[in-house]
Amino acid sequence: MKRTHISLVLLSLGWGSVCWGLLTRAAQAQEAAGNQDVLVQTGRLAQKQFDAPASLRVVDGEAIRNAGAQVNLSEALAQTPGVVALNRNNYAQDLQISIRGFGSRAAFGLRGIRLITDGIPATTPDGQGQASTVSLTSADRIEVLTGPLAQLYGNASGGVIQTFTREAGALPQADVSTTFGSYGLQRHDVQLSGRMGQVGIVADYSRFEVDGYRQNSAAKRQQFNGVLTAQLQEDTRLKLVANLFDMPEAQDPLGLTAAQWLADPQQAGAGAVTNRTRKSVQQNQLGLVLEHQFHPDLHMQWRAYAGTRDNLQYQTNAKWVGLQRDFQGMGAQIKGKVRHVQSGALDWVVGGDVDRSAERRQGGNTVGGEKEGALTRDELNKAANTDAYAQANWHVIDAQGRQSYTLTAGVRRSQVQLENADDLPLTDGNGSGRVRYTATNPVLGLTWHALDTLNVYANWGRGFETPTLAEAAYSVENNVLKGVFNTGLLASRSQHMEVGAKWVPSPAARLDAALFRITTENEIVTLKSSYGKTAYKNAARTLREGAELSWQNEWSAHWRSQLSVAVLRALYDENFVSGTTLIAAGKRMPGIPEQQLYASLQWAEQGFASKAKPQQQGWSASADWMLRSALWGNDLNDSDARVSGQGVLNLRLRHRSLWGAVRAEGWLGVDNATDRAYVGSVIVNQSSKQYFEAGLPRNWMLGLKLSVPL
Repeated sequence: MKRTHISLVLLSLGWGSVCWGLLTRAAQAQEAAGNQDVLVQTGRLAQKQFDAPASLRVVDGEAIRNAGAQVNLSEALAQTPGVVALNRNNYAQDLQISIRGFGSRAAFGLRGIRLITDGIPATTPDGQGQASTVSLTSADRIEVLTGPLAQLYGNASGGVIQTFTREAGALPQADVSTTFGSYGLQRHDVQLSGRMGQVGIVADYSRFEVDGYRQNSAAKRQQFNGVLTAQLQEDTRLKLVANLFDMPEAQDPLGLTAAQWLADPQQAGAGAVTNRTRKSVQQNQLGLVLEHQFHPDLHMQWRAYAGTRDNLQYQTNAKWVGLQRDFQGMGAQIKGKVRHVQSGALDWVVGGDVDRSAERRQGGNTVGGEKEGALTRDELNKAANTDAYAQANWHVIDAQGRQSYTLTAGVRRSQVQLENADDLPLTDGNGSGRVRYTATNPVLGLTWHALDTLNVYANWGRGFETPTLAEAAYSVENNVLKGVFNTGLLASRSQHMEVGAKWVPSPAARLDAALFRITTENEIVTLKSSYGKTAYKNAARTLREGAELSWQNEWSAHWRSQLSVAVLRALYDENFVSGTTLIAAGKRMPGIPEQQLYASLQWAEQGFASKAKPQQQGWSASADWMLRSALWGNDLNDSDARVSGQGVLNLRLRHRSLWGAVRAEGWLGVDNATDRAYVGSVIVNQSSKQYFEAGLPRNWMLGLKLSVPL
């Protein structure tokens, strides 16, 4: 075992010993640290978080605001065990987020995990998503679901991230905030909220720009997120969601080889400056969610959405790629409850989803970073899914009238179709083709409510992950990459097993623990990569197994702490050949650290915010430490692709005050306070060995927010 691994394990055990010894002597608090009464989405049914038969974490609005500049989803997800959120500091390629190892191979954006915003899918039918479109400045909470129940969300559900915009308060209010930081970082935000009768609205507009730490890494973007809720009748509620995202330019510094990173982590990768590598994105989306209650035990929900996305990227190989995407979808579900006084109650839900996306993808040559000549690529890519699902939770009551067990059963039937029509078949082979994938994925679970303060659960389920349109775009013929649609690429099939426990030993403390094992057949892996083009194949088997632990405690009215530990062993379970290279069984899957630890210590002069006191005044401070063990940038796990273990310390100081009716909040943050040189993320299996994207050295942020009643 490597030294960083040993240190991390010993540190985790040390923390655990201290926590265990002091847990039962924790000071009593007014509100439980575990927030047991928070309702969350466990599969397709809402349930109290503590009773949920799954590993499900909630990051509340307070934690989101304290995590950073509210620009990157990785800020808020760092505290969640099982989630690896690598910040590329490269806004042209988005974050690299994986959950229990799913999604780690993504070269850009999200894949392998589902992203949902305010009940509207932000992941296309083939499993692609973009974290940058999430509005953190108006978010009320983030829910992260891992394990077998995530499979009830369909294709590429290695985990599910759901974000929720806050509801408008009773009184109209304007929130204005501004943040400045190192390397030209600026974020400015205006948010209006209020109610008029039965209608509430939250409208948030933000602007962000940064010069960037690395050469050729500047970015600008602006975003609007608006949510209107209307109680149409006593039993009917409507939600309208509008999200507009515009990034006119994000320069792409590319990755660095190990030698380049050691020599100068601020430099851009080979060809970035010459070819002016960059990206522009514009995405607009509208969604509607309508809920109707027929009676207290029978509810119906309808949802529909539509949007467009324009994307233009200039690459280092003197090429450009552009897409214009239209996407839309709808879904409906009916859920109810059957009550039986003697034996318990049955919660059930039945529903379906239909989603479509179509994108015109074009490409050509560039000279000096500008388009030149005729099109070399012109295709129409389509993806579609038609799914049906059902879930039931049976709550068993014992002779004393107490809930003793919860049985969970669910199933999802999915059909996903990928299609490509090539309008330039003579340029690089005929890229036209069509392929269809079907899967029926069951889920079973049991929760033992051992005590009012202790739940123990076990789950099992099956899942699947189709190739994305980008992954199916190329084939290899005679060891040459060609633009031939790869209809032979199979969907990977996975089997998930999980056991866990949730314990609240005192009103001020909570402990969550989970063990899991995931086996996958036909894992999608890199076959050959060259000059920005990558073809994929199926590996025979992979294994992911590990443990997760999270602990929260309030030591007094002024001090609290949080600890999250995750250990994940993710490896290829059989030999396979990538190009002409043998990848031996036992090699670690790239982009996944074997251990990860997050520790936070927080202090508040006047006590912490709660439901009873949501706006505590005075000073507060926190110290957050994130530690990851080594990981690899390629399947071969060679020395040129190894990233050493790293630890980063982030500090926050905040002050809240009242100026008459105006609430003021100022904060100062220092990230990487020890000025550690580290790799922020890796570009998995990059053909030129430019795997590394540098993390930021010591950097600061200064922010101010004013909340003004209107």
